[in-house]
Order: sequence, then C-alpha cells, then structure tokens
Amino acid sequence: MDAFELNKIAGAVLMVLLLTMGVGIVSDVIFTPTIPSKPGYEIVVASAEDATAEGEAVAEEIPLAERLAAASVEGGERAARKCAACHTFEQGGANKVGPNLWAVVGRKPASVSGFSYSAAMNAFAETHDAWTLEQLDAFLTNPRAHVPGTSMGFAGLRRTDERSDMIVYMNAQSDNPAPLE
Repeated sequence: MDAFELNKIAGAVLMVLLLTMGVGIVSDVIFTPTIPSKPGYEIVVASAEDATAEGEAVAEEIPLAERLAAASVEGGERAARKCAACHTFEQGGANKVGPNLWAVVGRKPASVSGFSYSAAMNAFAETHDAWTLEQLDAFLTNPRAHVPGTSMGFAGLRRTDERSDMIVYMNAQSDNPAPLE
C-alpha cells in the first residue's frame, strides 16, 4: 500500500467526520429548541362566570319517564357488566363485594340479609323506604354524591341512556317488576 492510498483513506475518514459535524450543526440551526420562561403547562380552570355563560347552552335533561320508555333491557344487560365484578343480579345470587341486586327496585335500601352495609348506607335506609326509579337514577349517576360516605367505589354512569337501560334491566330482574311510569 503506498502513501497515496493511505491519504485517500485518511481523507475519507476526515470527510465522514466533517459531514457528521456539519449535519449536527445544521440540525441545531433548523431545530432550535425554544425554552419557555415558565416551565410546564398552564391549566385554565373555568370560573363561575364561565359556567353561567355556558349554562344557557346546556340542553335540558330529558325526564326519567321518557328515558325509561326508550330504554332497553338488552342495553341494561350490557351496562350491568360494569357492575358484575361486585354484584350479582340473579335470584338467590350470592353477595360479593356488593349485595345481590335481584328485585332491587322497590326494595328497602340496605335490606339484603347477610350483607354488611356501610354506616352511610344504613343511615340512608333509615330515611328512605324503598329504592324508587328516581333514587336509582340519582344513585347510579354518582353513588358517593347521593349517599355521602358510602363504601361503594364505583364512579357512576354518566350517560343518561346507559343509566336508563340499567334501571330497566334491574327492574326486569324481579318476580314483580315495578311499572315504569
């Protein structure tokens, strides 16, 4: 190997190093990072004034009787899958983390024998004679808001159609379903 070939190899290595540095410098120029003066993201919280302005645009909720008339047992059965980890729905079903929900519509709250209810649910049962359709709708919307202190860890069903389907399904799980009026 003569000196000319060694010079070509050394030149090629130097050229690769220069090109690598050049690409790095050019990419720094093209993709210059902008460092914010204040790190993080600003979270905008809606004020009371914003809520009143938007309150007019919010549609009125459909009455429960109309929602129940349009509800389906099949849709409620699908919604009940969210509850199946903690509750059973069949007649004579076992209590799990939550009580069996057979014939819950019209039944006195905290009345399933053999189940240990929270103090909040027992207090709720003292002031309410039965689970009405309206009570179930409110409870399924947000259990902790409807019965403060309940040990039920479920966040609730936010969609009105899903709640209506669930109520119709729970009503159907009974020997004497209540009228949906």
